[in-house]
Amino acid sequence: MKFEDYFSKIIAGTMTWGSWGKQLSKREMMDLMHHCLENGVTTFDHADIYGDYSTEAAFGEAFSESGIQREEVQLVTKCGIQITSGRNNVLKHYQYDKEYILWSAEESLRKLKVEYIDLFLLHRPSPLMNTHEIGEAINDLLDSGKIKRFGVSNFTPSQIALVEKTVTVSANQVEFSLTHDVPMYNGVFDDCIAKSRIAMAWSPLGNVFREQNEQTHRIKNILAKLCEKYDAEESQLLLAWILRHPAKVHPVVGTTSPERLTLSAKAAKIELEPQDWFLLLEASKGHEVP
Repeated sequence: MKFEDYFSKIIAGTMTWGSWGKQLSKREMMDLMHHCLENGVTTFDHADIYGDYSTEAAFGEAFSESGIQREEVQLVTKCGIQITSGRNNVLKHYQYDKEYILWSAEESLRKLKVEYIDLFLLHRPSPLMNTHEIGEAINDLLDSGKIKRFGVSNFTPSQIALVEKTVTVSANQVEFSLTHDVPMYNGVFDDCIAKSRIAMAWSPLGNVFREQNEQTHRIKNILAKLCEKYDAEESQLLLAWILRHPAKVHPVVGTTSPERLTLSAKAAKIELEPQDWFLLLEASKGHEVP
């Protein structure tokens, strides 16, 4: 199996499952997990900081009682951001020393109530990263089987190259959408393709439904025309636009609505024609491609 096929094409983001969002009950989380699996969404994206360091534990309690077998799902989580809420920190900062990385992984395993994490990410790059310490910690976790793969989030290709002096980087999760297309031009997706890294996209719908401006107005006008052509909903077409990229990007969708998750999963079956893909890009840019 190719590495990118190990994860579901659409990934369920858990950031708003807990206290940072919908505050789902254990029963609601269990039901949502089952709904995801029924729709082919088998990968769940976490970070230790979600819910002020509480969402992993809430998910773990629900998962342990869900009846879902561990091998049916893939769990992704991140470490490295230190925030003041939930811990005795005086300011937000990043921490990547060996002891802390090992401790963070153990904490995530304990909270999620599992024996291994499928993909363990460094959440954001730090100016103080010591790549040798990172490598030692990650290799220890890989050798012990506590994590299956290692990756990063929000890293540039040059930052990944530094980390890869000591350990293989299998994935990069970055912000990517029709309204935030930077990874297509700054080398991030080129690096993913060239190095066979899995690409994941957070905030995949961008600002289309959050803001009302000239850009989003242009995009919605084009979406209205394409919805009829593809018999699809607007958000599905935005996800299909991402999925069309040759980096085989996996969108991380943050909705907790079963209906929205069903629609998102179905987006994986839509293949935009090249001219329609560029039509949306042109609408976002406000001019034809160079």
